[in-house]
Amino acid sequence: MTKLSLPLVLLLLCLVSFTTGEIKKLKISSDPRAMILFERFGFTHTGQAAISVSSVSVISTLAMPDPSRLGFFLLSEEALIQVLLELQQNPTFCVLDSKFINLLFTFRDLSPPPNSSFNRLYPVTSPNEYSLFFANCAPESKVSMDVRTELYNLDNQVKDYLSAGLTQLPTLYFLFSFVYIGFLGLWLSVCIRNKKSVHRIHMLMAALVVMKALNLIFAAEDKHYVKVTGTAHGWDVLFYIFQSIRVVLLFTVIVLIGTGWSFLKPFLQEREKKVLMIVIPLQVLANVASVVIGETGPFIRDWVTWNQVFLIVDIICCCAIIFPIVWSIRSLRETSKTDGKAARNLSKLTLFRQFYIVVIGYLYFTRIVVFALRTIAAYKYQWVANAAEEIASLAFYMVMFYMFRPEEKNEYFVLDEEEEEAAEMALRDEEFEL
Repeated sequence: MTKLSLPLVLLLLCLVSFTTGEIKKLKISSDPRAMILFERFGFTHTGQAAISVSSVSVISTLAMPDPSRLGFFLLSEEALIQVLLELQQNPTFCVLDSKFINLLFTFRDLSPPPNSSFNRLYPVTSPNEYSLFFANCAPESKVSMDVRTELYNLDNQVKDYLSAGLTQLPTLYFLFSFVYIGFLGLWLSVCIRNKKSVHRIHMLMAALVVMKALNLIFAAEDKHYVKVTGTAHGWDVLFYIFQSIRVVLLFTVIVLIGTGWSFLKPFLQEREKKVLMIVIPLQVLANVASVVIGETGPFIRDWVTWNQVFLIVDIICCCAIIFPIVWSIRSLRETSKTDGKAARNLSKLTLFRQFYIVVIGYLYFTRIVVFALRTIAAYKYQWVANAAEEIASLAFYMVMFYMFRPEEKNEYFVLDEEEEEAAEMALRDEEFEL
């Protein structure tokens, strides 16, 4: 069991970001897992780890388990590799015997039954990012217990419950929320100045900016309260609500813009409606998975499954929103052969081709580049990945809104008649084929 669990834990540490700092109260019931990963946290030189367990019971189908074979420990990513090597050399090796771990306590330290509890505060003397584990090296045994974990750093004797690399997030999110509020004011002023050119899609785009700003405000409040108190005080509920609305609205706006809805045509074709009918429910499912991932942790048995659901659904949605843009490009190319409006079609083709590239670039950066940053960045600079994601999102919003702004003399939609012949020549070029 241990041999199978450690590679799985390594996979979690390397591929999934779940650094947290909230005070957690967990109930483990008849759990047979050899390794339980509770959380990961970046400690400074003033780090503290408070671990409390109570109502501990161990059931085994064999002889009474040795209490020294069950316990809690801290492990850095560098040390994890060494532990895996020890495991490969000796398949029956118990991780609690490793010299590379920071052993906190074993069940030998528990108070006598019926209380069977333990409570202690551990100072972290070596700054690093550590993972908190429970190990069960007793064969054929199941563990039940109530666990309370409190991981934090002391900043001028004040507890900071955010990991060393995430303590800047409240300020970061507040700053970006103000930027989006200013962006909303600018967008509304553009719409007011060009009332005759405003379409329904422009109102949806304004709503998207409102949701994004509110999402950032509640994210900042959520992180702030976690930082100073260890709990979100309900701000996490508002954060997840507005994040769900914002993500669904973002994908909807991209799909509708890709179809040319409201500014090129007043209706959606059946296949475009089907894309929306696929994307919106899948985004709801992805948001449910996001809540489960964010509000629980790797200590629940289905946590890996929820991560896989989120990843698969996100990939499907990212692929689905590209199809309407491709359909619009092909439709415009076919139309240009028969309607005699080459210059106008050329401008539309240019617009949608550029939008296609922008969407692909945005999806690639926020899914691949940001993930790479989270993986390679030192634990003290994990906030850089969040900043990069917000900068990329802001750039995408600005480019998308500029390209489809309401303007009567938008260069993409109005061209001089004398350019018709040059446009016809350009349309024969295969560069617009995807």
